[in-house]
Amino acid sequence: MPSEFTHIDPLGRARMVDVTAKEATHRRANARGRVHMKSETASKIASGAISKGDVLAVARVAGIQAAKQTPNLLPLCHPLLVGSVFVNFRIEELHVEVEAQVETIDRTGVEMEAMTACAIAALTIYDMCKSVDRGMTIGEIALWEKAGGRSGMWRRPSENSDEFDR
Repeated sequence: MPSEFTHIDPLGRARMVDVTAKEATHRRANARGRVHMKSETASKIASGAISKGDVLAVARVAGIQAAKQTPNLLPLCHPLLVGSVFVNFRIEELHVEVEAQVETIDRTGVEMEAMTACAIAALTIYDMCKSVDRGMTIGEIALWEKAGGRSGMWRRPSENSDEFDR
């Protein structure tokens, strides 16, 4: 009897899905999240007044690095050749929005790489700013769009038309 779970073999053991026979195709994923903070913290980030240095530059590099390390963090993710990673930010009054986009030409998608990049960039913002605002919270990390592969294009429906829309 075949398992109904893709990452569990017939004996109930964890396994990596076999993608060997799949065709390599162009794949892209976008993830977004937010670091909620005091308005003073957001203002200090925007003006470069955080004592540890350029918060967003460090968070951008951390996110890029994280995307490339995803299979080392998530045990059933396939190692793949990450073609590009973009990590961008939007500073608002009470939060910093983090967006990560990852692309590849491979046999499996980059959704987890995009979400990992987003999460690690957000954690880096927290780390860089914790001396001025320990009450920050990280939330709303989610896949917003993926393209490529057998399932094609998918985009998160927006509950609030202006939230995260650009």
